[in-house]
Amino acid sequence: MADETMLNNLFWAGKKVLVTGHSGFKGSWLVIWLKMMGAEVSGYALAPLTSNDNFVLSGIGEHIASQIGDVRDFDTLFRVFERQQPEIVFHLAAQPLVRYSYENPKETYDVNVGGTVNVFECCRRCDSVRVIINVTTDKCYENREWVWGYRENDRLGGFDPYSSSKACSELVTEAFRNSFFNPADVARHGKSLASARAGNVFGGGDWQVDRILPDCIRHLERGEPIVVRNPHAVRPWQHVLEPLSGYLLLAEKLFENPGVYEGAWNFGPEESSFLTVGALVDSVVKVWGSGSRENRSNPEAVHEAHLLRLDITKAKALLGWKPIWSIDRAVSETVNWYQQYQSGRILEICQAQIEAYMNS
Repeated sequence: MADETMLNNLFWAGKKVLVTGHSGFKGSWLVIWLKMMGAEVSGYALAPLTSNDNFVLSGIGEHIASQIGDVRDFDTLFRVFERQQPEIVFHLAAQPLVRYSYENPKETYDVNVGGTVNVFECCRRCDSVRVIINVTTDKCYENREWVWGYRENDRLGGFDPYSSSKACSELVTEAFRNSFFNPADVARHGKSLASARAGNVFGGGDWQVDRILPDCIRHLERGEPIVVRNPHAVRPWQHVLEPLSGYLLLAEKLFENPGVYEGAWNFGPEESSFLTVGALVDSVVKVWGSGSRENRSNPEAVHEAHLLRLDITKAKALLGWKPIWSIDRAVSETVNWYQQYQSGRILEICQAQIEAYMNS
């Protein structure tokens, strides 16, 4: 980022940062970025999903204090806090899938709500913690299929267990902020708490089921048509580096200006990146160089939203943050990762993409 939104590398040098969910897709990219800026990083998460995950292929776990564990296990989690004494905590650990939440609602609520409570309680008990950012989702809003974007003060909700659990996580965030980390009393407790709501994120190294980009790659690698369930559904698509830049900038602001930037923040794309699922798949096929898609819409399928937009006015106006890459650039960088993931150079590729983003 070449203007006033540029992250301050000097700020992060030597900062002690804990990332929950660090072995996951977004978490691994965040850890790589933090290490590039000189942070002292620790992580707490379940084992990676596959041997081809970004976390595994990049080898980033070898460069941080990595602890495999479940956020539902409070005692183990708290021991990590006691050992690492983090100053900044990014909470990304979650059950992240809508369709999976229909099959496993209890697990979804236990992880996404109970896990959040555990992380916040560890932060409350750990004197070193100064900044906490809870990463939720754009799906935490009560989706009325509006044509305009949801703002941070719009009503929370959720039709499915996943979306509902993330809305609950937002309510937990508000309760802990009011009760224990109140901005009006920051001089006493010394902690700042915010939540971050991103759009539909994609990028290299994600192999989750029921996500459109990993699904595309699996079909393309096998030479099969890409199966599309909801080709006309509109989503706020963005490369993973876009919201991560927002989380990092927000953490800087919270650390340097306690009591000012707490609350909820949307980090989504510009209007030009609000595309149908079908249009995104066509873009992936074009960049890949071959392939096709097949519509398998099922009227009997579980409910998923058809239209979802985010309003990012607040982040632009108050943080000075803005999305950088066009949807075409985002797709190109993502496909580039997947076409090279067997090269053995993944950490180098990730670092190059982060540098390219910061210099855009």
